[in-house]
Amino acid sequence: MHGDAVVVAEGVRKRFGKTQALDGFDLTVPAGAVYGVLGPNGAGKTTAVRVFATLVRPDEGRVTVAGHDVVRDPAEVRRRIGLAGQFAALDEALTGRENLRIFGRLFHLRRAVAHKRADELLERFDLASAADRLVSTYSGGMRRRLDLISSLIVSPLVLFMDEPTTGLDPRSRNEIWNTIRELVSDGTTVLLTTQYLDEADQLAGQIAVVDHGKVIASGTPDTLKAMIGGRIDVVVQDSGDLERAGRVLSEAARSTPDVDVEQRRLSAPIGVDTLTLPAVVRLLDAAGVDPEDVAVRRPTLDEVFLALTGKRDDGEPAAEPSVEKTKEGVS
Repeated sequence: MHGDAVVVAEGVRKRFGKTQALDGFDLTVPAGAVYGVLGPNGAGKTTAVRVFATLVRPDEGRVTVAGHDVVRDPAEVRRRIGLAGQFAALDEALTGRENLRIFGRLFHLRRAVAHKRADELLERFDLASAADRLVSTYSGGMRRRLDLISSLIVSPLVLFMDEPTTGLDPRSRNEIWNTIRELVSDGTTVLLTTQYLDEADQLAGQIAVVDHGKVIASGTPDTLKAMIGGRIDVVVQDSGDLERAGRVLSEAARSTPDVDVEQRRLSAPIGVDTLTLPAVVRLLDAAGVDPEDVAVRRPTLDEVFLALTGKRDDGEPAAEPSVEKTKEGVS
């Protein structure tokens, strides 16, 4: 029914006291890629990950990971997953190598196997030179990288990553991104929750947008961007052409353009596939308008996020969400 899906959630609900953390949460994650989960603070992202990882039992609904039910068969699920949470689960009084060896033993690896696996991961992910230093001396990026590879001791089929780059500097974020790409190239499926829209755009082949405990839209980044269309921007050579150019855009885009007289610029929202750049140029030429610049701009994931959730990525309400929430995913 779900093809090669490695994580399937159907109608999942979870309440903590008066808070409905998940409210009919549905998600299907295909194997062998990065699947991004976006949402404002309190949307239910972390709760969903904890349910998938068998750390929290759902009140209703069903979740399978790699074909195993998280409620009926949690031990089999745990054998196939890794989890990198929001905060590094490391002992700072131990070295990086000692931390990895302990994780290996906790996963019931024989001592020699745990030691060998720790050495392999430290070398592969460029931490070998710091392996025998105390973790308390590591930078934030190094700690996150060590925490991430600690979840790879048993080569998980699915890796759940809950906001893994929060608080990292750009260089450290890029290092984590490269690590994620390498994992996927080796066949691991990564489910990534994040509030960084550029992170999802860079890494995820598919994305689900979550708000109020449910998935309100899903699809590829391009599909989600197409849901809210883009903008057409025109800069005219002569401010005397603004009125004529405005009439052209108003009719072609079926919306009233914004006009910046000082910059001689007009801007109007357009739906996906409504207008192409050559078509706009032809319409302006037919109206006798000589443009200095014409550009059709696609929306960013930030704009998609605002449109769908009505919030900035810090969880605060946006001024005016431009589209209504959709109850159904688009894929």
